[in-house]
Amino acid sequence: MKIESPVFGTAEIADDKVIEFPAGLPGFEGCHRFVVMHEAGSAAGVFLLQSVDERDVAFSITGPELLGVTYEFQLSDEEVELLQLKRPEDALVAIIIRKEDANGSPATAGLRANFMAPLVFNLNARRGLQKVINRLGCDIVLRAQG
Repeated sequence: MKIESPVFGTAEIADDKVIEFPAGLPGFEGCHRFVVMHEAGSAAGVFLLQSVDERDVAFSITGPELLGVTYEFQLSDEEVELLQLKRPEDALVAIIIRKEDANGSPATAGLRANFMAPLVFNLNARRGLQKVINRLGCDIVLRAQG
């Protein structure tokens, strides 16, 4: 199928690369199908989660380990069922990141990562969800990278 991406333009995507988010994403409930894209030939650390349903809906994502963060959280039985997870090791976690508006100041420029609403994927079943953590009941470990 062909999709339109504001970042990559027109792209041909195989149907088996589409990830279904049955509940959509908070604030984007009408977007249920996404693909993960990155620039060809580059070492991918940051990916684009591009909506197939809505051209202008795309998020930059990365693995928490790339940010030096390790954390754990539990999925409810309903979330496990929605993802069709059979084994915990089939789950992949990603974090939405965005450029912080520096208001013209390089001192305040940077990235903002949303650790309170990680994305959880079951790539085997091609399903995903956004786990909204309403209270700090997960362990987050930040480590400086030298």
